[in-house]
Amino acid sequence: MGKTFWSLSEVIETFEVDEVFLQALEEEDIIGPTCPETSRKKRFSEQDLEKLRLVKILHEEMGVNLAGVDIILRMRQTMFEMRSQFDTILEDLARSLKETLEKES
Repeated sequence: MGKTFWSLSEVIETFEVDEVFLQALEEEDIIGPTCPETSRKKRFSEQDLEKLRLVKILHEEMGVNLAGVDIILRMRQTMFEMRSQFDTILEDLARSLKETLEKES
């Protein structure tokens, strides 16, 4: 996508959603656009847009309600965090094993 932040009108046009739908996502804490100090206009981050893309798939194509979407997105985030922790553990284990093998050589 390439941009740091997107305006409300850009998000509505690009994702073919209406402002009411975006407000519902804000109320469910699924997305959290920011308002810069210099402007009262909402700005959406790349993270918000990725969530919106997933919301559209889950909600429109799969019929998941917004509460269910919220749960799925939170579980997805937890899985990513667990994967990162697991990768760190494996890297530490591999480094330790390599050091042990080098000492024995």
